Amino acid sequence: MNTNNFIKTQRDCEGHLIPSGDPIKLKKGTKVKITQSLGGDFTLYVNGNLVKISGLDGDAINQKKPSTKIASINNDFDEKIIWEVLKTCYDPEIPVNIVDLGLIYDLNCIEKKTNSYFVKIIMTLTAPGCGMGPVIAQDVETKVKNLNFVKDVLVEVVWDPIWNQDMMSEEAKLKLGML
Repeated sequence: MNTNNFIKTQRDCEGHLIPSGDPIKLKKGTKVKITQSLGGDFTLYVNGNLVKISGLDGDAINQKKPSTKIASINNDFDEKIIWEVLKTCYDPEIPVNIVDLGLIYDLNCIEKKTNSYFVKIIMTLTAPGCGMGPVIAQDVETKVKNLNFVKDVLVEVVWDPIWNQDMMSEEAKLKLGML
């Protein structure tokens, strides 16, 4: 992927302004520059602003849609697969997944029917005023709900305990230059 050049959107697509989280519609022909591509989603530079778009709209910017490989590996419940999916979720301003950032506080899976699960995820954000919070929580819900063995998902954002940098993995600290 060449992130040095501007490209024009091939069709209208929905996005969210960063950091406010406000919805925005990018019209066909809008000049954009891809600044980040993580977890299948894209952060774009658009008219002096940053915008997050879903990987499902990747074709609008000449990019492939994300693979659903993890979701189709197996129909049988495996909590490790849920954690793998959570590692594909990112705050669009931070190039580290939400698991390694220490934002996932709890994951609880309850079997409702044979191999059909309700998943409750308790998470936080790096700052209470994060406008992207609802966007990140929706990304978590959508990606986990796409797993074959997941019937329903509840993502609860909490502020206790308050997140701090000590909750980050060593790998995340290294990636962000904190070690």
